This record gives sequence, structure tokens and C-alpha cells, in this order.
Amino acid sequence: MSTLTKSLPGVTSLQRWGAGRPWLGSCVAAVLAWAATVFAGQGQGSGDLLTAALTFSAFTVLVSLGQMLVISVGPGNADLSIPSSIALSGAVAMIVMNGDNTMIVPGILAAVLVGATVGAFNFGLIRVLNIPPIIATLAGSLIVMSVAINIGRGLKIKPPPLFSDFMAMRLLGVPLLAMVALVVTVGIAVMLERTVLGRSIAAVGQNDRAARLAGLKVEVTRFWAYVICAGLAGLTGALISGFAGGNSLDQGQEYLLLTIAVVVIGGTAVSGGAPSVPGIWGAAMFMFLLVAMLNAAGAGPGLRTLLTGLIIIAVIVAASSPGKR
Repeated sequence: MSTLTKSLPGVTSLQRWGAGRPWLGSCVAAVLAWAATVFAGQGQGSGDLLTAALTFSAFTVLVSLGQMLVISVGPGNADLSIPSSIALSGAVAMIVMNGDNTMIVPGILAAVLVGATVGAFNFGLIRVLNIPPIIATLAGSLIVMSVAINIGRGLKIKPPPLFSDFMAMRLLGVPLLAMVALVVTVGIAVMLERTVLGRSIAAVGQNDRAARLAGLKVEVTRFWAYVICAGLAGLTGALISGFAGGNSLDQGQEYLLLTIAVVVIGGTAVSGGAPSVPGIWGAAMFMFLLVAMLNAAGAGPGLRTLLTGLIIIAVIVAASSPGKR
């Protein structure tokens, strides 16, 4: 610790306060990105920008919460089948709903079930065939996308009117979609803090050998992490289809890199065992606002992807520095 830091008790206290809150950086970054965007626009459209950020970040939050669980069960774990799960689940949801308001709930449940099935299939590839998770989920995504193409190609089914209206509704200016994502977020947070599964995810991610010796069911814990992740991707697929006026085979494409970026930037340990739920919101908002700033500046998709990669690398390096271990 430097002499300057020692001479400033307030700085030391702030460092201690932030040390146990890995999500703080992403939340601060989101606020600064919003402020910079508003300043660049001379205060015009600040409310609309915030509403848009909440709406689109809600989708990112839902899928990133699942990715967070998978990454938290140990090094090397990641689900690369999320885009395919979203595409297939969106198609299934629209087929089940078929434009009928009375079929909204069955359609959403069908989408979640399809996603959960994909998660179980992915874990089967990992466990039974002993394939590394990244390779297994990437191979699984190709199979799932093939099914989605066969089901969804040429599909022109609009969502039920009530479903579309719900996706556009606001309560006291806040999008209902963001409130749904918040409810799911609280549910995941409670699960991690208050349930055996949640505590097992942290223990397995920190040291799976010690978790086995402690009597925890390591593989069962990993199974549920993959199933919940894919189930949330299925829910997201249904919601995106309702928001966009129908399903599309490429509607989940952007979430492959984005979910990993959000999880890492949000403060979840890439080595596993330390999920950061609040950071998911901060990172999702930050990524949306960053893209909004780059779009306003005329940056192309290539530059946006490059900056995303650089941000991930920078966060991983910072988290792996000797002072953070």
C-alpha cells in the first residue's frame, strides 16, 4: 500500500468496502457510460436511453445469469449453445402459442422445457462421453441449430397480441420486461445464498475434490447448472420472439460472446466458485450503453467486437493480478 493511500483513511476504507463487492466496478462503469452518452447528446433523450437500456439488457441479464452458474461450477465450464437454444426455443414457443392469447403460458413453458432439455443433453455429452465442456456445448449447439433450422425455417407465426403488448408495457416508466428479469435475478440470488444447490455451486467451483470429500454431489450440481442455464436461454428465446414480433433463427447470435463478457465484467470469478449476481445487471447495462456510444460515434461491428474482446482480457488480467488472488 502506498504512503499516499495510508495517509488517506477514507481511501483505505473505500478499498476495503469494494474488495468484497466484485460487482461494484461494472455498476460504476454502467453509470459512467450512461452519463457520457447523455453528455455527448447534450441531455437529449436521456430517459429514452435508460428505458432502452433496461429493455434490451433484460434479455442479456436472463441468459447471463445462466452462464454465470455454469462458469461458477469450475474452470473450463461454459455454455456455447446459448444462441442455438434461444433460436430453437423461440420457434417452439411461437408454434405452441400459434397467435392464441390462451396459449401464452404453455408456449413459454414449452420454450423453457426445450432449453432445459438442451442443457441436459449438453451435460450428457460432457459426463458420458467425457468431452470438455466448451467442445461439448459447441458441438451440441450445431445439433440444436440444425433442429431449429428444420423447425423454424420459413416459420411465419406472429406472437399473440397480448404477449406482444406485455413485452412493450411499462409500469411507472419501467419496462415490465426488466421487472421480469429482476424477479428472476432475485430468485437466482436467493437460490445461491439459501439453498443446498446454490451453496454446492460455490463449493464445487472452488474445489471439486474438497466438495466430493465433503459429501456433495459434484456431478449433480454441474448438471443443474447446465440445465438452469439452458432453461433461462429457452425463456429468453420465447421473450425475444414476443418482443420482435416472431421468431428468427439468428435472434440469439449476439449472446455467444456477450454472455461471457457480462459474466466476467460483472465480477464472477472465471476460475469458478464466486458468482456475482448484482454485477450481471451492471455489466449488461454497461455493454448496451457502450454499444450505443460506439453506434453514435459511427463505429462498425468489427470495432465493437474488438473492444468487447479487449475489455474481457483487461478484466481477466485485473482479476488475476497478485493483489486480487
